[in-house]
Amino acid sequence: MTEVGESLTEFQAAAGDWEGKRVLIAGGLGFIGSNLAENLVKRSARVTLVDCLQPEYGGNEFNIASVRGQVVVHLADLRDREIVNDVVREQDFLFNLAGQTAHLDSMRKPQTDLEMNCRAQLSLLEACRENNPAIKIVFASTRQIYGVPQYVPVDEKHPLAPVDINGVNKLAGENYHLVYSRAYGMQVSILRLTNTYGPRMRVKDERQTFLGIWLRQLLEGTPIRIFGDGSQRRDFNFVGDVVDALLRCAQDPMSRGRIFNLGSSEVVNLRELAELLVELNGGGDIEIVEFPADRKAIDIGSYYSDYRLITEILGWQPRVKLIDGLRETLEFYRQNQARYWE
Repeated sequence: MTEVGESLTEFQAAAGDWEGKRVLIAGGLGFIGSNLAENLVKRSARVTLVDCLQPEYGGNEFNIASVRGQVVVHLADLRDREIVNDVVREQDFLFNLAGQTAHLDSMRKPQTDLEMNCRAQLSLLEACRENNPAIKIVFASTRQIYGVPQYVPVDEKHPLAPVDINGVNKLAGENYHLVYSRAYGMQVSILRLTNTYGPRMRVKDERQTFLGIWLRQLLEGTPIRIFGDGSQRRDFNFVGDVVDALLRCAQDPMSRGRIFNLGSSEVVNLRELAELLVELNGGGDIEIVEFPADRKAIDIGSYYSDYRLITEILGWQPRVKLIDGLRETLEFYRQNQARYWE
């Protein structure tokens, strides 16, 4: 089996002194959290992970195979205050990547989404306020809070009008963090992620991203299914670039109290993306199908971000080209299907 870390994901994080720093990653067994953990271990940080490891939320113990003996893992729900109170004490940084991300799931089970993206977030913030108010927190939010774009590229001043329960609750999570920053002086910054992809992403279903199930369909020899006409435009960030942004936010004091979009200068429509995947795979089929009614009701159409603010303030820019990131991601799943299919 191949473990990621020797190519694109290894060199994408911003420079900074992380040696001996105590870092807590909520959602640390998930896609982004595990890539972040591996990067921080290589920088000699003291890394602790907390994850509820619910099957539908994307956590996977194989995600930390390369650093298993070098991190501390707590399997816990963020609403378990006794455990979380203890875990947050004496930490220097908290990367809050925990939450429920599936848009359709949020519509089908809105109370569950509320619990994971609101109550759990509030519980974590209270634990920090009571036990470690000096901790620096970076919260991973989503472009979904913007809803259907009124203009593109979407900047941070765009109106917020989420089209699904997940977007509403993620927006509440943002506001909880900002309130704790303003009212209690806690150090908080927020990243609004667009389509993050790369090794360790969930591919068994469409809960985290449509690109994940596309990769699975391609490697299984079934057609990539595009809902709509394929003209919807999107931007994508390789996970190494997202790790870079997270670390910059954590260490740069200019990020305090700020919200940043991530994004990419490479904007493609869904048909172009599918064609690129087929080319990289050396074959495959594409099928254009009508939107299912439940998906059409919450579709946002074309979306891509204006990320100039984080470039101006923190110096972040996406470095990994889409074709290179997709190539590495495909190769990872060719070699690790058994760990991610079921």
